[in-house]
Amino acid sequence: MYQRKLEKDIRCPLEYGLEIFGGKWKSRIICVLAVKQVLRYSELRREMGNITDAVLAATLKELIADDIVSRTSYDEIPPRVEYALTEKGASVVPILQSICHWSGIFYRETGENTPIQCLKCDHR
Repeated sequence: MYQRKLEKDIRCPLEYGLEIFGGKWKSRIICVLAVKQVLRYSELRREMGNITDAVLAATLKELIADDIVSRTSYDEIPPRVEYALTEKGASVVPILQSICHWSGIFYRETGENTPIQCLKCDHR
């Protein structure tokens, strides 16, 4: 497993926020869970599209460690695990929707297609 050589050097709240929900996959996972509420791993992977299992698993671990996503295991056969946003995770959704709205104003589409992920998270 990867170990950081240097401690995180977060100097302002914005850097903390971007560390928590920034990047390609974290914001997408949050948006999908905001719409779908509770998903099993395979359902979440299907909703995410072209994410690999390794990246999804690692990103979910980070979101769980940061208390953005909860993981609930059920003692059943076959085993069942569900993922959902925590209260802290749900509080991020309006921020991401605001960024999505801002981006929609300034994003210059090169084709006729609206980015697919926006159809999942930009529900006002």
